[in-house]
Amino acid sequence: MDTDSTPTAGQPRDIGGETPTLRVFSLLELIAAKDEFVTLQGLAVESGLPKPTLHRMLRQLEDAGLLVRQVDGRHYGTGARLRELAEDILLNAAQYGATHGVLRHLAESTGESCNLTALSGDEVIYLDRVETTAPLRFTLAVGSRAPVHASASGKVLLAQMTPTQRRKLLSHSPLPALTPATLTDPDDLERSLEAARTQGWAIDDEEFLPGLVCIAVPIPSDRGRSNRCLAIQAPAMRLPAAEAPKLVEPLMAAAASIATIESEGSTDTDTRETQEVS
Repeated sequence: MDTDSTPTAGQPRDIGGETPTLRVFSLLELIAAKDEFVTLQGLAVESGLPKPTLHRMLRQLEDAGLLVRQVDGRHYGTGARLRELAEDILLNAAQYGATHGVLRHLAESTGESCNLTALSGDEVIYLDRVETTAPLRFTLAVGSRAPVHASASGKVLLAQMTPTQRRKLLSHSPLPALTPATLTDPDDLERSLEAARTQGWAIDDEEFLPGLVCIAVPIPSDRGRSNRCLAIQAPAMRLPAAEAPKLVEPLMAAAASIATIESEGSTDTDTRETQEVS
């Protein structure tokens, strides 16, 4: 999808900074915040910068591996180096502090393993995890990945996308069958995603690993669409899929707590910066 339209407010976004490096970083922020490829023309309209200046900045980001030009030569998307940087930041930030405390409390109160996850390409990556103390459990390390179509978190994240965005993400290869229960038919998956979109949560009923059931909800975001989920995993013999919805309430409460913690952290940072300026 092209981005040649003007911003909603009708005003170009400020691509500012005291140095050329900061201005390039501001442009990178603008591009990374989008769910679609961008063009030189669209960025010129949105930023108000001259095309020659933008072209030079895009070339620098492309040369650095932070952006990738698409096969048509007109559209740009985020590069592997930028995505790896984002994953490293999330992995190293999510394992500590108050957010991890919420995850630990959820695991203790439910008696099951809990995950904080995010979308990474066509996979879900485990940003943080607290294992249950029960002797029967599935052990998965932080940094583990699951296919987006075969995980509860993946379904939640896919359900927030437009049909066009989902097709773009999933059309590059067939949906692999990881277990007999994996949804490999696009129509079946679409019906499952519609249910997830309507109810606000999704279940993986032994679709990723035999004997493993998972239920996930999104972490609320002030941007609307969320890129992260909170999930509970348990052996199917202890948590049948039909009983998993009973965990939706504590999951959503914990997800809201994480969103509040992060929002308060941003407010504290803004307050400190204001105090330093004054």
